[in-house]
Amino acid sequence: MSGDRVSVGTEELWPDDADEDEGYVANWFVREGATVEAGDTLCEIQIEKVSIDAMAPVAGTLVEIVLGEDAEFERGATLAYIEPA
Repeated sequence: MSGDRVSVGTEELWPDDADEDEGYVANWFVREGATVEAGDTLCEIQIEKVSIDAMAPVAGTLVEIVLGEDAEFERGATLAYIEPA
């Protein structure tokens, strides 16, 4: 994969008032290889019973899903990588 990949992380999605440092991936809406636009919803994550949509930070191709559905993760984890268009 190219070194130009952009990561989709959880750090910027974390609620400021969250007591927990763990969450899980509830649902993926986009599959690897799909073309996305900046702002498209990629997946839904759960942190402390709060549902949060992870959006594409750039337009391009979703080249790798790092954490699949039901995967647990810690704050700062990478969910996926996008290769910009």
